[in-house]
Amino acid sequence: MSKKKAQLSVYLDPDVMQALSAYAARREQSMSLIAEAAIASFLSPDADERKEAAIAKRLDQQDRRLARLERDVGIGVETLALFIRFWLNTTPPLPEPAAKAARAQAGARYDNFVATLGRRLNEGPKLRQEIPEDSVERNVGG
Repeated sequence: MSKKKAQLSVYLDPDVMQALSAYAARREQSMSLIAEAAIASFLSPDADERKEAAIAKRLDQQDRRLARLERDVGIGVETLALFIRFWLNTTPPLPEPAAKAARAQAGARYDNFVATLGRRLNEGPKLRQEIPEDSVERNVGG
């Protein structure tokens, strides 16, 4: 003799009800059967394991993204430091008349720099793509 199923009355948000109805229609199953399967899945002992696996997968993805971000920031910092050191070592101070003329051109030169940087960022190649992964991990991470 089989057990009779117990009836349960629940209240659902309209969006959840619409999603349940659409899902049941696509599967050509009753909403009751779909709801029962969802509740059983939610209450099953392996539901926690599935959630934990999904969270672990997301954390691994975030860890890889963070590692790439750390690499990119390291490249940026080292590039800037190298450029500043090079510029300071190779650029002699200008005499005052030339310095005044250079200051007058500074805005236009800066605008040109920003435009060039924008083109490079949009079109590539990116500096981080030109540097092998292992050389950055040895030097920046260490």
